[in-house]
Amino acid sequence: RGGMALPGELWAELPAEKRIFCSVLLFSWAVYLWEAFLAHRQRRVYRTTTHVPRELGQIMDSETFEKSRLYQLDKSTFSFWSGLYSEVEGTMILLCGGIPFLWNLSGQISGRAGFGPEYEIVQSLVFLLLATLFSAVTGLPWSLYNTFVIEEKHGFNQQTLGFFFKDAIKKFIVTQCILLPVTSLLLYIIKIGGDYFFIYAWLFTLVVSLVLVTIYADYIAPLFDKFIPLPEGELKQQIETMAKSIDFPLTKVYVVEGSKRSSHSNAYFYGFFKNKRIVLFDTLLEDYSALNKEPAEGEDGENEETKSKTKNKKQGCKNEEVLAVLGHELGHWKLGHTVKNIIISQMNSFLCFFLFAVLIGRKELFAAFGFYDTQPTLIGLMIIFQFIFSPYNEVLSFCLTVLSRRFEFQADAFAKELGKAEDLYSALIKLNKDNLGFPVSDWIFSMWHYSHPPLLERLQALKDAKQE
Repeated sequence: RGGMALPGELWAELPAEKRIFCSVLLFSWAVYLWEAFLAHRQRRVYRTTTHVPRELGQIMDSETFEKSRLYQLDKSTFSFWSGLYSEVEGTMILLCGGIPFLWNLSGQISGRAGFGPEYEIVQSLVFLLLATLFSAVTGLPWSLYNTFVIEEKHGFNQQTLGFFFKDAIKKFIVTQCILLPVTSLLLYIIKIGGDYFFIYAWLFTLVVSLVLVTIYADYIAPLFDKFIPLPEGELKQQIETMAKSIDFPLTKVYVVEGSKRSSHSNAYFYGFFKNKRIVLFDTLLEDYSALNKEPAEGEDGENEETKSKTKNKKQGCKNEEVLAVLGHELGHWKLGHTVKNIIISQMNSFLCFFLFAVLIGRKELFAAFGFYDTQPTLIGLMIIFQFIFSPYNEVLSFCLTVLSRRFEFQADAFAKELGKAEDLYSALIKLNKDNLGFPVSDWIFSMWHYSHPPLLERLQALKDAKQE
C-alpha cells in the first residue's frame, strides 16, 4: 500500500469533534440528495403525464388536469431552488462558524445591556431573537416569490403586499411573545432540575403544548384571520345533528375568512374534553365563499387579473359534501387518532429529553460546532435536537407519514359508515379541483411525502363502499 492511508484509517485518526461535525454535514447532504432524487422523479411525472389517464376520465376534465399539472410543476421547480438554497445556507453557517459567531454577538449585546456572561438565559434569548430574525429575513424573498408569483399566477393568492407584510410582522411578534418566555422557563428548569431535569422539562413542554392548543383558536388565530360563528340555518343544524349522533361534544361552529389570504380550502376541529369547536374555511363552503360572489354591476372596467380570479369557476362544496368532509374529520376524533398522535408525540418528546440528558455532558459535541470553552444549554438543545437526532427524526417522520395515511383511510371509512360515501367521493374530487391537486404521482415520492393517500386510492376505497 506504500504508506497510503485508507479513508477508514484517516477517519479513525480524526478527533471526535471533527468526526461528529463531518457526520452531521454528510447526513444533511445525504437527506438533501435523497429528497432531490425523489423530487426529480415526481417532476418527470408532471412533465410526461400530459393527458388525463383513462381511469381519471370521469373525475377530471383535461383543462383542470393541465392547470394542475402546470401549477405542480411550478411548485416543484420552486421547491428545488429553495431547497438547494437552504441546504447551501445551512452548510455555510456550519462551515463558517455562524452559530458560535451569533452566540458571541448575543453575549456582546446582552453585555452592553448590563447582563454579564453569568446571565446565560438572557444571552440565549438574544441569540434566539437574532437567529429567528435572520431566518425571517432570508426566508422573505422566497415567501414573496411563492405568494406573489406562483400562487398569483395560478389564481390562488388573494393577498395584497401590504397585507402580506403586516401579516409577516404580526407573525414574527406573536412568535417571539410565545417563544422567548417558554424558552427562558425551559432553560431555567434544565438549570435547576438536578439529575431528573429531563422529566420536569418534558412535563413543562407537555403543559405548554396543551395550553397552546387550548388558546390557539380563541386567542392566537383571530389575530390573523376573522372568525365568525356559522349563521343559524340548515347547514348548522345538520352539523349539530351529525355531531350528536356520534357523541361529539360540539360547542361552536365557526367560519374563518380564509379567502382574504388564499383560495385554498380546509376544515378542522379543536378543543379539549367537552369543549370542541369546528372551524370551516369560507372557501370550503359554496354558499359562503367570498370568491363566488358576483362583482357588482358596472364593474366591467376592472383589470383582467381580478376578472380571471372571479371567473375562476364556482368554488367550494355543497352542504351535503361539507357534511361528508366533516364526517371524515370527526372520524379522526371518534377513532382516537388525535389522542394517538398526542401520545406518540409525547413519548417521542420524553425519549428526546432523556437522550438529551445523557448527551448534554459530552464536551466534544459542543467542540464539534465551535464551542470550546462554554457549553450553553440552548446551544446543547440545538445541537442535539437538530443535528445529532436528525437520522432519528427522518425515520420517525417517515413512520408518522405512513401512519397518517392509514388514519386517513380509516377516517374515510368512518364517513362511509355514516352513509356519506357518495358525498365524500364528490367532495374529494371538488377539493382536488379547487386546490389544483395533481392526481398522478411517482410511487416512491408519494410513499415518502404524502400524509394523505393519493386521490385515486381514496376514491377507489369509497367506490367499493358505494357499490356494496
